[in-house]
Amino acid sequence: MLSRIVILIWLFFSTTPLIFGQEQTAPLLIAKDSIKNDDINPLTPAKAAFYSAILPGLGQAYNKKYWKIPIVYGALATTIYFYNRNNNFYHEFRGVYKDRLAGISNPKYDYLDDDRLIEAQRFYKKNRDLSLLLTVGFYVLNIIDANVDAHLGQFNVNDNLSIRQDLFLDQRYMKPNFGVALNYKFK
Repeated sequence: MLSRIVILIWLFFSTTPLIFGQEQTAPLLIAKDSIKNDDINPLTPAKAAFYSAILPGLGQAYNKKYWKIPIVYGALATTIYFYNRNNNFYHEFRGVYKDRLAGISNPKYDYLDDDRLIEAQRFYKKNRDLSLLLTVGFYVLNIIDANVDAHLGQFNVNDNLSIRQDLFLDQRYMKPNFGVALNYKFK
């Protein structure tokens, strides 16, 4: 009997710290917001496109993509240069042809016959029109780039979106299959 009392006393004193050790104080819980609450301005893309339409490259500066500005001006300057060059050659060959029809001779182009002068006019007119079309195209592309870049700047890109590759066995034929999974974690 004495041994039972000793065992009970020993169990009481040895388990008491464990029982009181389980007592928890309520920790201060701070909920962490997993969603960024960035204010999205829906007029930002329209404003960037408007700025780019007023002055090419200004929309890229508004979006803080300064490295695109030299590309915009380089493309526009190149097409405007070729427009002016082809327009000057077109008017030069047209003037020579008109002078030849009026009976005025130009010693610089005496080696060309009338068919060659007409063909040169067509060639430079076609290239002039193509250069004008490319100039307008790069101008519109500048506006579209500023608009799309402002739209893409508003996307929430975080680590919850991941792409992982996986190798799994086909249960029917026991052959390896390759796959790609697109995972998004909602926290």
